[in-house]
Amino acid sequence: MNQELFLRRRSKVHVPMGSGGATIAQVASAVQEIAAFRLVLSESLIERIGMLSAAELTHWLRDVVGVLRRQIGAHVHHQPFYPDFPEQVLKASEAELYLTAVIHYLTLRRLPPSEHARSVMLEGSFISRVIELGSVSEFEALLEPLVSSRTSLSEEETADVVWFIQTYKSDVFRLLPEVVPFRETRALVGGALLLHVAGDARVDAFLEQNVETAADVLRLAVALSGGDVSLMTASTRFTAMKRATRRLLLRLLDRAANAGEDVMRHAERWKRLAEVLHPGEHADKYPRALAAITAARRNDPPASFGSRVETMLAQRQIAALTPLLQERPGEFARRLDVTLRRASEADAVLDAFEAVATQVSTPILLQVLAQVRAPRPLPLRAFTPKGALAKVYGIKDRREPLTPEVLARAAHICKDALITRFASLPPLGRCFIDPALREYRVPLAQRAASKSLRTLVRGSRLPMPDTRFIRLFLWWKNGRERTDIDLSAAFFDANFVFIQTVAYYNLKGFGGYHSGDIVDAPHGASEFIDLDINALVEKGIRYVVTSINSYTEQPYCDLPECFAGWMARADVASGEVFEPRSVIDRLDIASDTSICLPFVMDLQERRVVWADLGLTSSPRWNNVQNNLGGVSLMLRALVHTPRPDLETLFDLHARARGERVASPQQAQAVFAPDQGVTPFDTDVIRSQFL
Repeated sequence: MNQELFLRRRSKVHVPMGSGGATIAQVASAVQEIAAFRLVLSESLIERIGMLSAAELTHWLRDVVGVLRRQIGAHVHHQPFYPDFPEQVLKASEAELYLTAVIHYLTLRRLPPSEHARSVMLEGSFISRVIELGSVSEFEALLEPLVSSRTSLSEEETADVVWFIQTYKSDVFRLLPEVVPFRETRALVGGALLLHVAGDARVDAFLEQNVETAADVLRLAVALSGGDVSLMTASTRFTAMKRATRRLLLRLLDRAANAGEDVMRHAERWKRLAEVLHPGEHADKYPRALAAITAARRNDPPASFGSRVETMLAQRQIAALTPLLQERPGEFARRLDVTLRRASEADAVLDAFEAVATQVSTPILLQVLAQVRAPRPLPLRAFTPKGALAKVYGIKDRREPLTPEVLARAAHICKDALITRFASLPPLGRCFIDPALREYRVPLAQRAASKSLRTLVRGSRLPMPDTRFIRLFLWWKNGRERTDIDLSAAFFDANFVFIQTVAYYNLKGFGGYHSGDIVDAPHGASEFIDLDINALVEKGIRYVVTSINSYTEQPYCDLPECFAGWMARADVASGEVFEPRSVIDRLDIASDTSICLPFVMDLQERRVVWADLGLTSSPRWNNVQNNLGGVSLMLRALVHTPRPDLETLFDLHARARGERVASPQQAQAVFAPDQGVTPFDTDVIRSQFL
């Protein structure tokens, strides 16, 4: 049993049958200790831990508290540069702050710990989360929705899938579905099965069922070598393979449809893979596989589908293009916008698309629907490239306009296709769908998502607690050499105009206060920023962009640990500098970049906009001041980019297979931020509603 996985994914824990003997006082003490993390145990869970012996309860509590401390970042010591933060920063003059920083930069010495006792933290009215009692069968059921996801998995979810396969070995087949819908996940599962369940005939049967194209074979080989199965990062260094594995990959490639064209899409990777596969040794058994790889080696590509489409678009041969696009409905949907803009008869294009729309995947239809329903013209066109690193590029919208009638019909086609598809699923009955879900984005691609306390989707807007103060926090530890990570907060007005930054070079201003710059963390270091929301709003600040910058330019993936988050505080002068019960969000910073924007505070609407984005570093100085173009761009992209929302998704399901009602009490199925299917149940949403 993996308590951390169970608690993180379902807010449940397992309690073994005990031998009894724990006293009421011991149970109450355990409940109180967990309450320090803003968590409440359910009645059934309290009853179960009451059946443990004192020793069993102590052991169980130690494991659970250890998990909770790691989740929120309380497993390390947090000591800011100014131990009595924020009082010391508030009282110090600019000259004192400057000289203290210079001495630290020259000597790396920090200020001694304060002997001043801090007062007990003033509690805010922040909602607690309930932990439920979970069974072994409920824990084992966590695997199926992950593997059945119709979009990419995050690194954390990938690790969860591998843990199940590595732990359960041959027994994992009773937990796996026969068919895995998403190709990257197929490669992940197939690779893990080959590595950890070797020799079981069911592995070959799984691969025969789930590997269909040459790209699937390539992804499987990449997974076996520990590479990026999205195929979007640098080429994988393929490791040596056993003869049986090489024969298996060649057999799968030999039977793949359109293998020649498919191999040429990743010709260089296939050249490197061929050095390991040795396809010539099995030329008589797998001639089609050898021919496809040989064409790649000779750089002799057949005419590709993509090249024909691009040629027809450039020449505006739309009448000839639409029948070609109908052969690949998903590609038609992706190119619908540009095809409509270059067509003289938009209705003809829409007629052709309508004929194949039901064959387009749900995620793509939702994205097209969000785009065509967005207000025109778009303030900004933003692009998030596929891959393991979350970045955004943006340009002005200079496209040829589409008429409202064309956009409305395109939206109608997408909605009809989705409703038709959802109608074939089991009935939902009466559904309550909270309108607040329109602020939460559909989890379409999670491969670049960071590990976090709450599973969030980029662009989602979460309500902030009713509090005056927010405390941002950062903790990191040196990598192979001295590492200087900086926590900054950039302030923007409602028009995205930069106002000021609170950072290592400006410790206080506009209602923000920095705890002091630390430039070396051999045993770990913390930085904090306090935000007085009332003061910031009074001075015209709407957006606060949190920025994590590697001043010494080491990428975060090279550090032993680096994480950030934010706390809601009723009073910044009371309690410890880092208080577990006040932590609202915490995420790992582990991407292969040196600048990260984890979240944005919208002070006007009192919402947190989840960003989890990366920037490339400045050519000279790597701090937020020198990256304001990138920061401003990403802020505007987060606010303006149209993305599918959960209220729309669940409403389409209700139209197709249920009835929408006005309250949770009337409903058989509830969709809301805090009950029923929530925005944080991303595995359930991706497996059952996409």
